[in-house]
Amino acid sequence: MGRWEPDARGRLLKAAFELYGERGFDQTTVAEIAQRAGLTERTFFRHFADKREVLFAGAGALQDLLVSTVAKAPESMTPIEAAAAGVEAAGAAIQETGQLARQRQAIVLTSAELRERELIKLSSLAAALAHTLRRRGVEEPEASLAAEAGMAVFRIAFERWVADAAPGDLPQLIRESLERLKAVTAGGRAVAAGRRE
Repeated sequence: MGRWEPDARGRLLKAAFELYGERGFDQTTVAEIAQRAGLTERTFFRHFADKREVLFAGAGALQDLLVSTVAKAPESMTPIEAAAAGVEAAGAAIQETGQLARQRQAIVLTSAELRERELIKLSSLAAALAHTLRRRGVEEPEASLAAEAGMAVFRIAFERWVADAAPGDLPQLIRESLERLKAVTAGGRAVAAGRRE
């Protein structure tokens, strides 16, 4: 019987990210991750269903944060404002992980399988967001429109944040993206024409 090892989950995460960065996601095995972490494959599977889940393990907590923030948002907020509050809270949580979020995204972009899983995750977040807006009394299709728009705002801001060599404040980028969306939908061609001048 092996002795207890502290922070097995953290060690597995660190080992997986290192190996994915060095060898690529597709070329890395669970056995290699466990070996790098100084643990057994059995220990790996106690913490993660498979090697993809190492990269998506925080999705449930992120969804819980998004949903609870929207549910607690003031009733005076419009549906898109409530959705934006949720994605801004999610952005703040992601920003706290710092370089790990950027490293994770770089790994995801190297694999079609992981990009597909990322799209599924974003779709699940949008569905949870729409459900929460409906529970707040928002009718359809407005609830789904606000949820999808909120997730688009999040995705665009996140991509800007990851791409920036000296990244700014992710929640601020989310707010800026929302303001740009509002300007586009309110001004249409006038906004685009104003930028060309």
